[in-house]
Amino acid sequence: HLPGTSEEMAPPIQQSFMIPKKEINMVSDMAKWKRSQAYADYMGFILTLNEGVRGKKLTCEYKVSEPIEKLVALLNTLDRWIDETPPVDQPSRFGNKAFRTWYAKLDQEAEKLVTTVIPKHLADAAPEVAVYLKESVGNSTRIDYGTGHEAAFAAFLCCLCKIGVLRVDDQMAIVFKVFNRYLEVMRKLQKTYRMEPAGSQGVWGLDDFQFLPFIWGSSQLIDHPHLEPRHFVDEKVVNENHKDFMFLECILFITEMKTGPFAEHSNQLWNISAVPSWSKVNQGLIRMYKAECLEKFPVIQHFKFGSLLPIQPVTS
Repeated sequence: HLPGTSEEMAPPIQQSFMIPKKEINMVSDMAKWKRSQAYADYMGFILTLNEGVRGKKLTCEYKVSEPIEKLVALLNTLDRWIDETPPVDQPSRFGNKAFRTWYAKLDQEAEKLVTTVIPKHLADAAPEVAVYLKESVGNSTRIDYGTGHEAAFAAFLCCLCKIGVLRVDDQMAIVFKVFNRYLEVMRKLQKTYRMEPAGSQGVWGLDDFQFLPFIWGSSQLIDHPHLEPRHFVDEKVVNENHKDFMFLECILFITEMKTGPFAEHSNQLWNISAVPSWSKVNQGLIRMYKAECLEKFPVIQHFKFGSLLPIQPVTS
């Protein structure tokens, strides 16, 4: 079940805290993170949604609650701010400094945006939840974006579940309506401001910017009557089916952004196309996500902990 999906289970909101950088020790803190309530809740959230979208198309019918509509409106606001903050002329090709102007607006307005989504009786949660929203759009100093920022957005949604704003029957809408809209806005940010990939492994990485849509997207395709993993490298198949499946939407974006043979610029994905079934792809991607994202210190050292996603060890 989604963690904290009823008001009775919602924990009291306390002041959030973070590990001071001077206290970070790579080995001990990675072990502490993997044993923490935050890790358990976060992975439980990812896996719950993974099951919730299994075998379902993006275009299928599902319930859209008021909080879901409010989250989409929040993301639409971020999108509009991109239009209002065009790139500036600068000598360097990547990392357009206009992103910092865009980010400063989010930094200033984040709490206010969060209060439009959560009810008044949960207003005390806004400062803590807003931290994850601000972390989810990239780094304003380096003008980069990566899977750690994506994880912050998933943590933002997980926190909304824990305080009871999002509920069990919102599962499909969380992925298909909210997260998919988030992806659209992030792709627009990446293209508009020519953001650098954060911690990219280049050709040996799965993707320069995202990971979760590959997990949930492969779950969508489990037991599909016609589409097999070998088909996603076929341009015709991608063009005909990308509006139904998140995985294929990701492939389309990669082919638009990169040139040359797919096997060369996206070798890991090319290898995945040889896996016999989508269920094996899905299981492998979950393992890879834990190993390459959640258990990599450069990614997780920036993760924020608080009363909703605490660093304390799991108690049950």
